[in-house]
Parts: sequence; C-alpha cells; structure tokens
Amino acid sequence: MASGDVTVRGAGIFGLSLAWVCARRGARVRVVDPFGPGAGSSGGTVGALAPHVPENWNPKKAFQLESLLSAEGFWAEVEAAGGLSAGYARTGRLQPVAGEAALALARARGQGARALWGDAAVWEVIPAEEAGAFAPVAPEGWLIRDTLSARVAPRRAVAALVAALRARGAEIVTEAEDRGAVIWASGWQGLRALSQDLGQPVGDGVKGQSLLLRFDTRNAPQLFVDGLHLVPHGDGTVAVGSTSEREFDDPGAVDGQCDALLARAVAALPQLEGAEVLDRWAGVRPRARSRAPLLGPWPGRPGQYVANGGFKIGFGMAPKVAEVMADLVLEGRDAIPDGFRLQDALRPAAGGAGGAAPVR
Repeated sequence: MASGDVTVRGAGIFGLSLAWVCARRGARVRVVDPFGPGAGSSGGTVGALAPHVPENWNPKKAFQLESLLSAEGFWAEVEAAGGLSAGYARTGRLQPVAGEAALALARARGQGARALWGDAAVWEVIPAEEAGAFAPVAPEGWLIRDTLSARVAPRRAVAALVAALRARGAEIVTEAEDRGAVIWASGWQGLRALSQDLGQPVGDGVKGQSLLLRFDTRNAPQLFVDGLHLVPHGDGTVAVGSTSEREFDDPGAVDGQCDALLARAVAALPQLEGAEVLDRWAGVRPRARSRAPLLGPWPGRPGQYVANGGFKIGFGMAPKVAEVMADLVLEGRDAIPDGFRLQDALRPAAGGAGGAAPVR
C-alpha cells in the first residue's frame, strides 16, 4: 500500500478516477475544483466507450484496449465502495457499412481484431436483419458489430466516483492549498495554462453539444453512424452526440446545432421520430495537440504532474490513465506509453531532433 498526500486539481473524469486509484492504494487524497465535480465536459450525456479501429496498431490503441477491458472491474469496484451506479454496461456497437470498398475494409478489420483483441471481443460484419430492432438504417444491408464497446452514464459515473472517494475519506472541495504531490487534471483551461507556462501550444478546447432523449431501449447496443453516437442508457434514455466546434463564444451555450443532431439521429434511426428531448448540453472538451492524453511531470515544477487531454475518449481511457499516474506519483514507476508524454505534444526545438511523433 502506498502512503502520502496527493492533491488533484480538477474533478472531471481523469481527476476523479486517478484520485480514486490513489486513495484505494492508501494515499490521503484531496480533490480541488472551484466548480465542483463534473462541471466541465465530464458532466455531459453521451458516455460512449468505443475502441479505435483494429489496424495501424500503436501504443495509444493498445493502451485504450487495456483500459476498455479493465473498465468493468474498475466501475464495479467504484460502485461497491460508494453504493452508487455508474451506469456501466458493455453492450457493444453497430455501424452501417456503405459501399463495397467499406465492406471489404470492415471485413479486413475483423481479421485484425481477431489478431489483436484475441478472445476478449469480436469485430464482425453481419447482415442488417440480424441486428434487432435498435439498429441504424443500413442501405447496403450490412452492419459492423463489435462487442468491445461499452457505455457509462457520465453524470452518474461522476457521482459514483465522488461517493467512492468520500467513503475512502478523501476530501472534495472547491478551494484548498496544495498538499503533497499535485496532479493537474483541469480540462481545457488547464491545457491553456500549461501552454502559457511552456511558451507553446500543447492543447486547447473543442466545444461539443449533445442531446438526451426519452426512448427506452436500455439493453440495446450503441450506434455509430457517420460520426454520430447514439447511446442507450440504463435509465430509459438515449444520448445523441456530438458536435466538434473549434471556434466558440459561449462554452455552455446550445444552439441550432443541437437541432441538426436530432435530425441526423432520426435519419439514422427513424424510431426516434417524436422522442421527447430531455436535455440539451454543451461543454468544452480538452484536446491535446498530440491528440493523445498528456501524462507525466509538469516541466520545471518538481512534485507536480499533468493528466489531461482526454478529448472524446476520456471515460474510456480513465481506468488505465488512473493506474499509470498512480504508479508514477506514488511509486515513481513510469509506465506511460510512447505518445502520451507531455513532451510528445511539444514542438521540436529549432535544429534539434525533437521528441516522438504524435500518436494518431
């Protein structure tokens, strides 16, 4: 068991998850966020935990696979500790296939999944009529089905982590001084602060908007149609998202782009026509310049660390991110994969060899 003090600045999915793992290992943990748990992009509605395609394998994809496979145990432990459900379920995913070239690629990816995923999960092409009622429009008659994709309900997951942390005696406060090692998991504003400190851009925020519909199909697989996620949740809702907006004036404002999401959702799944809109959400997700999470020591700040940049895959990456950051902070053991280190997001110095290439 580890010991010592850890201050986590940021109460989003990265901050709360790594705080939980540190507390579970015996550290005294304090989580500090002036806006409270899940106030940023972790308070959204979608919660899709979906894998990268099984080709062009790299450390980012391998890391994510490990994280997705560990998610069930991670969330079960959180729920047992705090008594609240995170809404986790590994329900799989369906995607329509358009055209002969896409069909051939999808089948090739199935072979890749067998080699890389082993017996852990399946990626396969199936006739659309085999998919059941909650399936997207498939003009070509084929769907990709994978059994690795899962879901959480983001707000419930945040509440479950908070309850688990408090059960372990961790503090969750809006203001406090640093105590012990400090881990910055402070979202897109944190990426801007890090960029300013380092004198070059390492990341920024991308706004997203999403919808929550009343439509009860809670055990159905999630759908991914032309970049759109449709995720059934266990409370009888379906989340639809999301947009990606590099330019924005108001981080929390919803607008006509939500209406466009709804139209696209109905086109993909006509059963959603007339479903009640329960919530429209907007928030800004932290996106690192390297397009991978930024993990490791904060340069020039001894005893301070960064865990940020979980753009779109934060909930899926969180269990593994939490473990490797706890390894580093509590035990001095560096298991951060290539492409995830902070220096991987930095521009090479003029005339220098530079760092590792960004992970794609």
